[in-house]
Amino acid sequence: MIRIFLCLLVLTSFSACKNNEAHLAKITGKQILISDSLQADSSINSYIKPYKENIDRQMDSVLAYSPKSISKTDNKYNTAIGNMMADAVLELANPIFKSRTKRNIDAVILNHGGIRSILREGPVTMRSAYEIMPFENSIVVVELSGKEVNNMFEYLKRGTAHPIAGMQIILNDAGEIKKATIQGKPVDKHKTYFIATNDYLQQGGDHMDFLKNPVSILPLDYKIRNLLIDYFAKNDTINPVRDDRFIKE
Repeated sequence: MIRIFLCLLVLTSFSACKNNEAHLAKITGKQILISDSLQADSSINSYIKPYKENIDRQMDSVLAYSPKSISKTDNKYNTAIGNMMADAVLELANPIFKSRTKRNIDAVILNHGGIRSILREGPVTMRSAYEIMPFENSIVVVELSGKEVNNMFEYLKRGTAHPIAGMQIILNDAGEIKKATIQGKPVDKHKTYFIATNDYLQQGGDHMDFLKNPVSILPLDYKIRNLLIDYFAKNDTINPVRDDRFIKE
């Protein structure tokens, strides 16, 4: 009886709502500024203090040393920090890829916009890696046809210093491609090439559509930020340079 009564009550309420429909008249809101003017809660600060101190110790542990500051704005076509990132991916991702496929990564392409900070002169820490690469992007290796590799070079000739490794592109004075090679050789349209990139770009990020429909794809489950941390820990001094991997004559 109680169950029947409740069901009748619900049905009655529903009918009443339908007969007296409410309509939203307006929405109001206000901005609440989060600034130093807000009083800190001491109990919360005390609770999180040991966790923060532990994280800070890990983030500020010194992994390597940089003799100078380098930035993604240092040059139009290739930069020391971009070269470092692309070279690091080729160096550390290739053994993983080879162990799974018995093949080598031919080249690397990342994106200029993914570099979010300079590498500062002085101690290089885990925090440095988080500042340079705050995103969760992971490395994937795509198998591209020779046609798509040439499309990649056509994309690169626009002149942004996207980090690359394992390839070279030289533009003439008019901005057209004079030379484009993978592992020192011209692109063979009958071959396929294994290109390491990140999952964001592989899905067409930054309009890199040549990566969207590869012959094959292998995710390495290796975040670029973690790879940078491993690279810093492996090398005592981080001192990359600009070179001739992408230049305009």
